[in-house]
Amino acid sequence: MEVLSSRVLLRPDDPERSRRFYRDVLGLAVYREFGPVDSPGVVFFLGSGFLEVSGRGGGKAGPSPMLWLQVRDVRAEHGRLAAAGARIVREPREEPWGLVEMWIEDPDGVKIVIVEVPEGHPLRRDPRS
Repeated sequence: MEVLSSRVLLRPDDPERSRRFYRDVLGLAVYREFGPVDSPGVVFFLGSGFLEVSGRGGGKAGPSPMLWLQVRDVRAEHGRLAAAGARIVREPREEPWGLVEMWIEDPDGVKIVIVEVPEGHPLRRDPRS
């Protein structure tokens, strides 16, 4: 299979609340909007993929899906997200595997892991070396 593009699809309980969270709290850039003007579906840029928030779900997301978002500075994002009213589930800390992680939730309880890959971590090394 050759994957040409991909995206994560969310069907939130309250679409407007979730659009505001991903746009205004997380600060994701909008790739495109579609559908009715009063309740559009929104596709956000998400690194090398996309996140689509559209339609309406039938309940809480539960233990999955989860989003994994790599940032340059987790602690700076912690301050910004806390000030914006994001639900911080766990403060930033270095994990035994060497990544710095903070956990938050969107309004429907979708878990979002905000990750910093520190200098010298194997994920930063060139796999050819």
